[in-house]
Amino acid sequence: MTDDIDVDDVLDRAGFDAETNVLTRRQAEVLALRERGLAQAEIADRLGTSRANVSSVEASARDNVEKARETVAFSEALHAPVRVVLEPGTDLYDVPARVFDRCDEAGVKVSYTAPDLMKLVSDAAGNAVTGRNVEEELFVGVTSDGEVRVRRQPSSE
Repeated sequence: MTDDIDVDDVLDRAGFDAETNVLTRRQAEVLALRERGLAQAEIADRLGTSRANVSSVEASARDNVEKARETVAFSEALHAPVRVVLEPGTDLYDVPARVFDRCDEAGVKVSYTAPDLMKLVSDAAGNAVTGRNVEEELFVGVTSDGEVRVRRQPSSE
């Protein structure tokens, strides 16, 4: 039953703190209720607002979450001792050797096999990789503990 959801309890258990979070409390409430299967109209009824307002709050919340993810990825990229730029036209099969060579130079151990690394890059790149071809510039960073992070280069629009 959707009336059984105590959103304050859900947010407390998840460790939500409005003072340190990029989301407003209302955004966190909407996301918490959506994650528990409530429709926007149901949330609007619970919160005493319109479905359009809930839709707007949810869209803003998801934008903020994506910006926070991008900020973390950017921060990790700045600190990554291994950085490899993959230019458009790069063959995905060439990526492991490039990454492994840079890791060897930096003394960083990466715990991926070549096929696993190609899959990770391809999956993280989304439509920036087609088949074996890198279509858009990608950044591959490897942290000092061997974690691989893949970012699409931001567009210069």
